[in-house]
Amino acid sequence: MSDRHVIEALLRPAVELQSAAVAASAAAVCAMAPWSVALAPSLSLGASACFGAFAVVRARQGLRILKYRRNLRRLPHYALKSYQIPVSRQRLFLGKGFRWQQKHTQRLLTCLRPEVEHYVNPSVFYQAVRRFERRFEHQLPMLTRLTATDSRFNPARPLPPVGGSPLLHGIELDEEEVSTPLSERVGHTLVLGTTRVGKTRLAEVLVTQDIRRGDPTFVLDPKGDPELLIRMYTEAKRAGREFYLFHLGWPELSARYNGIGRFGRITEVASRVTSPLSGEGSSAAFKEFSWRFVNIIAQTLVAMGRRPDYSNIEHYVRNIDELFECYAEHYLVQQAPVQWESIRNLAQLVDPNRLPSHMEGRSQLCVALEQFLSTEEGRQHDDPILSGLRSSVRYDRKYYDKIVASLLPLLEKLTSGKVAQLIAPDYLDMDDSRPIFDWEEAIRKRAVVYVGLDALSDTEVAAAVGNSMFADLVSVAGKIYKHGLGDGLPPGAETGMRVCLHGDEFNELMGNEFIPLINKGGGSGIQVTAYTQTLADIEAKIGNAAKAHQVVGNFNTLVMLRVKEKDTATLLTDQLPEVEVFTTTLISGATDASSQDNDQHFTSNTQDRVSTVRVPMITPDQVMSLPKGQAFALLEGGQLWKIRMPLPAKEFDPQMPSSLLAVADSMQKHYRTGETWWLSATV
Repeated sequence: MSDRHVIEALLRPAVELQSAAVAASAAAVCAMAPWSVALAPSLSLGASACFGAFAVVRARQGLRILKYRRNLRRLPHYALKSYQIPVSRQRLFLGKGFRWQQKHTQRLLTCLRPEVEHYVNPSVFYQAVRRFERRFEHQLPMLTRLTATDSRFNPARPLPPVGGSPLLHGIELDEEEVSTPLSERVGHTLVLGTTRVGKTRLAEVLVTQDIRRGDPTFVLDPKGDPELLIRMYTEAKRAGREFYLFHLGWPELSARYNGIGRFGRITEVASRVTSPLSGEGSSAAFKEFSWRFVNIIAQTLVAMGRRPDYSNIEHYVRNIDELFECYAEHYLVQQAPVQWESIRNLAQLVDPNRLPSHMEGRSQLCVALEQFLSTEEGRQHDDPILSGLRSSVRYDRKYYDKIVASLLPLLEKLTSGKVAQLIAPDYLDMDDSRPIFDWEEAIRKRAVVYVGLDALSDTEVAAAVGNSMFADLVSVAGKIYKHGLGDGLPPGAETGMRVCLHGDEFNELMGNEFIPLINKGGGSGIQVTAYTQTLADIEAKIGNAAKAHQVVGNFNTLVMLRVKEKDTATLLTDQLPEVEVFTTTLISGATDASSQDNDQHFTSNTQDRVSTVRVPMITPDQVMSLPKGQAFALLEGGQLWKIRMPLPAKEFDPQMPSSLLAVADSMQKHYRTGETWWLSATV
């Protein structure tokens, strides 16, 4: 058999079947007509058994050759229903595949040799049928549809429309289930792949396991994928888990969430609000001024017992003097009620026509407060919040509007229309039945949360909300790390829990908040699985190559589907060693005889020399030619695995509510990703 030699010879005629046929015939003759071969009846059965065993062995070897050749053109169908996806408490299932070794590099190079192309490429009959279909598509529609049928009874069955090179997975016959230890997930997972190659389908497989395992599962999906939404709702209902839908595109059906209402430090509010603003060049100063004003407003609201949200921050950025008056009343009524009454009386005497230039456009009460705080008696009130508000209203009104000019458009986008009700919920409105959730509550409930950011409609709003969610998660992670999840709960409450966070198109969501999340989130149990297309997307979003490499360096597990950028492919290939592969050299020659008296006129010599050469284990162009639904994965400290994901099989799912079904149908029409290649053909 070929595997006994230095170089495998799998791409060749299956000559083993010939000897198997001869041995089977001999076994039949020995069993039924021993006299024809001069065998005694006592020996015929033994001889027949020996020939039969030899025939079985050779047939298995020959069929393996045929299976290998078939595998190079078409892989066996691989589909799983959701309940068939393996769920383990120790390992995370990824699909079927094999560990890539030197022999696979050797086989792949052998498949590229010109003398074996007739084993690798589609047959002449197959190509002729495909040309017939293209030529007579309109003249003979019934016949061309019949030849294009994806059925095993079709002799010219079309190959699945997955593109790429089928050789990359077909070179291994013995697949196994590929999984990685759950302990590795705390090091985070990065999934790279261009559009429409199966990233979201892989997310479905991983999310299904996380939900059924009982872990809190959060998915942030900027563009919106209907299959992923349906799968999450279905699995949550099957597992008896609470499900939250937060979607900026359907505010009337969405749960509500205040991205800046929960914080560990008050300064986090200003950081989350101003994070989407540009901090490059001359914009950096305006961003810092905006941060200061938002921080003053947030401190004031908290001091007055009010929860910050985007709506009230936008209102008070425009009307900072109104907040100054409200807080002054709140503070002075408690500290000096007599002085407050005198200030109100003084306000009635203020002449609007004789105001200082920096106080023009301010209300009479605001001017009276400024005058009072400028006196010796007013300076005795050393309150930092009051001082901060006072410094804000002392800016010239026109100059103040220029300083916050970059902040106001962002706040207006976040607080316009029905979206404002989602990210600035009214906690006292008992008529609004939409639930309000926060990350800490969702973690404690082991809830399943789908976040649709509707990035195709408004990228800036999606990025702002996504950044605030990441920042909120960082704050929650810090609290869990310091005090545990059971902080504030009765003794015996569960404190240790894995939190599975999936970020599809995470480059759209990423900001400075994302780096500490993957840097330090693992210590509090947050496991990030990030999906994006290229390394350039990360660098373009962050705007800094060093930070982009810092982000990538925090992912211990790498899954790479087909990519279209060489630099992205080299992220995988540069981490792999070179291997030695065998090459053969044919040497043939003839030498004339030097002596005329010798009867031998010439000598000939033919040799096959085997040598080794070092080559990369895989090359970037091979990563760039992966079929859809297939990937290379670096698991468990750099072990290279070749995997293919299971296709979703049709099954009965719990009926979705009509409202969620309408959302999914609309997403199917408008946000179609194209990752439904399995519907037109079988892999």
